[in-house]
Amino acid sequence: MPVFQKTLLAASLITIALATTIPVAQADINIGVLAPRGELKALKQWTDFGKYVAAHVGEEVTIKAYSPRNLISAAADKKVDFMISNPTQAMVLKEVQGATPLATLNKKSGSQFAGVIVAKKDSGISKAEDLKGKKVMALKFRQAAGAYIFQTYHLQQKGIDPHKDFASMKEGKKQDDLVMAVQAGNIDAAFIRTGILEAMEKEGKIKMGDFVVVDQNTTDGFPLAHTTALYPEWYLSSLKGTDTGKAEKVKMAALKLKSSDKAAKNAKIMGFVEPVSMDGMTDALKALKIQPFDK
Repeated sequence: MPVFQKTLLAASLITIALATTIPVAQADINIGVLAPRGELKALKQWTDFGKYVAAHVGEEVTIKAYSPRNLISAAADKKVDFMISNPTQAMVLKEVQGATPLATLNKKSGSQFAGVIVAKKDSGISKAEDLKGKKVMALKFRQAAGAYIFQTYHLQQKGIDPHKDFASMKEGKKQDDLVMAVQAGNIDAAFIRTGILEAMEKEGKIKMGDFVVVDQNTTDGFPLAHTTALYPEWYLSSLKGTDTGKAEKVKMAALKLKSSDKAAKNAKIMGFVEPVSMDGMTDALKALKIQPFDK
């Protein structure tokens, strides 16, 4: 055998030996997060939380943002170990995919949120009945908690079916865009979650005085404009197959997060609390026959 062939063979054998004897590095922790206002915004908002968790658990953490359309499939495809998602998605992850709720997100408004039906000021729309025959938009049908499910359940209790009683009921991609479409007069009303109007006003995009909240509600201790009843905030869930020891470390890190921490400030949260009861969500999802109660 020529010398160069012997050299090549020896190098190949060494490569194979190294591949079989050197241990493979442990995989990073991947945390998925719902991105209702766009993936780039979500990554900017949650990246420091990933760094915070990494510092507490001693492993590298990657934050991955998913649109409402892609979050459940990303979990099913095992692209992440943990997921920060709205309560509807958390329910599906729990009941269908075997995920475990670890903690509930806590904001200045508390550990609950609601849905808003927003219309333009002077549009003549102020109560649910005024929406009949109007053009309305929401986020992903039967999936978006604060931008479809809460409002649809609210209207159902008043005998109104958005898909039958409106002139049109369409899906949008981002809640900010829905608000701007209302402002421009392209649609009559939109379903968005609490806090969006206040955030957009703070960012200089809108003036809340230019809008009206349909069926405006008041709840003691809850400061944000809202239409519907209150439901649990987003959940941090451990997906099926995630190491239980690792999940406990991540949970403890989340519960120790302080409002003064950079990660909390950038995520615009106060921290996390123990998982809030899902009973209210269960009632809404069962009434609307939405997954995981669609059978």
